Amino acid sequence: MSATLFIIAGLPGVGKSTRAAALEAQTGAVRMEPDAWMHELKLDLWDEERRAIVEAMQWRLSRRFLAAGVSVIIEWGTWGRDERLGLADVARGLGARVELCWLTAPIPVMLERIRKRGRENPPITLEHIEGWLGAFQAPDAEELARYDAVHRQ
Repeated sequence: MSATLFIIAGLPGVGKSTRAAALEAQTGAVRMEPDAWMHELKLDLWDEERRAIVEAMQWRLSRRFLAAGVSVIIEWGTWGRDERLGLADVARGLGARVELCWLTAPIPVMLERIRKRGRENPPITLEHIEGWLGAFQAPDAEELARYDAVHRQ
């Protein structure tokens, strides 16, 4: 059986980490979670430059895993259509299947989850989420048709 790339798409607080952890337990896939790496390295979660470096490292490793037949979970949020489809194209080129897990939640739920986890300093606010809602490119029918499977929550 070939490897699968699971792409987790969604804003902070929608349940990406919970879904990724469940997929990891269910499938044995390797989970690429930048927040955990940044926390372990004692990096500021708001540091976008270092986050980009961590994600680039994770993607290099992910490509090696996929080529070796090991499934991978990308838990970056993947807000942009081009980013998601770029990951999918590379994974397919390595012989992997690609599944999208697109997660959404009501804003009050997102804020409560973010508050409970207490990772960010300064904390994520309603204003952040409202701005990010406009930046997130929701998958359309054309994009959704390009995945081997789509899981919407």
